[in-house]
Order: sequence, then C-alpha cells, then structure tokens
Amino acid sequence: MLELRDLHKRFGDVVALDGCSFSVEPGMLVGFLGPNGAGKTTAMRTIFDLVRPDRGEVTWNGAPIDYETRLGFGYMPEERGLYPRMRIRQQVTYFAALHGMGRADAEAAATRWLTDLGLGDRLESKLEVLSHGNQQRVQLATAMTHDPELLVLDEPFAGLDPIGVEAMAGILSERAAAGTVVVFSSHQLDLVEDLCERVVIIDGGSVVLEGTVSGLRSGSPRRYIDASVASDAEWWLPLPGVVVVAADGEHVRLAVDRNVDVGAAFRLAETAGTVRHFSFEPPNLSEVFREAVSPG
Repeated sequence: MLELRDLHKRFGDVVALDGCSFSVEPGMLVGFLGPNGAGKTTAMRTIFDLVRPDRGEVTWNGAPIDYETRLGFGYMPEERGLYPRMRIRQQVTYFAALHGMGRADAEAAATRWLTDLGLGDRLESKLEVLSHGNQQRVQLATAMTHDPELLVLDEPFAGLDPIGVEAMAGILSERAAAGTVVVFSSHQLDLVEDLCERVVIIDGGSVVLEGTVSGLRSGSPRRYIDASVASDAEWWLPLPGVVVVAADGEHVRLAVDRNVDVGAAFRLAETAGTVRHFSFEPPNLSEVFREAVSPG
C-alpha cells in the first residue's frame, strides 16, 4: 500500500503541499485530480525522493521508501526525461537495467513492451523522429519494463489520439487488475470517470475530496436536470436555488438541490412546451470536481 501522510512543502512563499494525505491499496487504479498548481506533481515527486517534504512522510507497505524499494516503482513524469537522439529500444533497455534488470532480460522486456505498445517496427528509430504520441508510448514503456509494483503517471494521456488513449487506458487497467498500484493525474475527467473506481482531488496542496467515483457522485448535495423542451421560455425560473450550467437552444442543464421537487420541475417544463427529454441525475465527475475546487 502507498500512503502519503500529512505532507507539507514550501518553495519560498509558495505553499505547494499543505497537509496532503491519502493512501492507495494494491490493485487500485486511482485518478489524482486537481487544478493547475494544486500540488499534484509535487506530491508525486515526493514518492520518488525528487522533492523532499518539509514535514510528513511517504510509506510503502507501512515502511519508509528507500532506494531499493524505489527500484520497484515506475514513474512517468509530465516533462519527458528521455534522450532524443538515442534509439528507443536501446534507451528503454538502459532504464530497465537501472532498475536492476540483467542486460538480456532488460532488452527482451523492452522489445516486448515496445511491440505491445505498437512500436515493434520502430525499435531502432531515434526518439526525436517519433510523433508526440509515440514518444508518450516510449515513456510508458520505460516506466513499465521492469514490472513495477507501483506505477505513477503524470498526465499520461496528454497529446494522445483516440487510439493512443484507448491503448494507454487498457494497459493501465490491466496493470491494476494484476495487482499493481496505479496512480495517474489527468485533466480529462470524462476519461477518469470511465477508467477509475476511485479518485483523489487536491486543491491548495491538500486533499479536498476522495472516494469512489460512484460514492462521490451520489454523495453530492446537488443534482442535475437535463432537459430539452420545445420552448423559448425560461421555464425553470420558479425552481428554488437553480443554476443554469449549460443552455443551447431547446437544451438546458440545471444544477439544483438534491431535494428539489422533480415532479414540479417536470410540470413546469411540460407547461412550457413539448418535453423531448427530461432526466434527473447526480453530477458527473467533472461537476463533482468543480464543486470540490470551487465551492462558492
């Protein structure tokens, strides 16, 4: 189990972490979410001793993380750390060897992972000639080749086309199903909602919300009416505390209190015009996120 406990970190006047705490069990695929500057990358770097917290600790299976333990982890930073003029199989092999693999095993694993990631015909290509998406695949192979117990990825889906996103998502799901602890950050919240069972949301250097996606959605104090009504009237105005989230022609999405009278809301819509669609539902993950980091 990975545990971050009461992490604090300042860079001059900037508070990067302010009591950040959460834990992840083996076999979990966890989305680590937050607005820009919330502290996600700093928290991830503490796991690898790239940033040392001013206070607090990071543990693995209840013990401090030392160099030997860290060799069993995989990390994919947002800023890529590969060598542009080095051939991709050669450098994936090199990084696997740094994690303690023998040369022959490292090269075999590098070949296998690069092939599985769709780069079997580019093994001798230099990194600099690959597209951004293929460079992402090489970076993932570098993090995965030594079969890590913990996999931490900072924005792994950035810049990938839909095929690349699907391949990356499948690999992360497979690793979690095999017992690997997988933590990744992403601003693509629809993808996180589909992929992750659990999320951790950080803002201002501390965790503001965490739990299962279904639990956070159902536990929200808000509900959402999604409706299409053949009318120009703002039929929802009599509803108490209503907030218009989106409006486009006949379609409107409204944030309301979870205890709103749904029957009354439907009757208002029906009185205004033909109701083509009407649903009452908990927030999606993007809306949960906005509620957590912008409570006002």
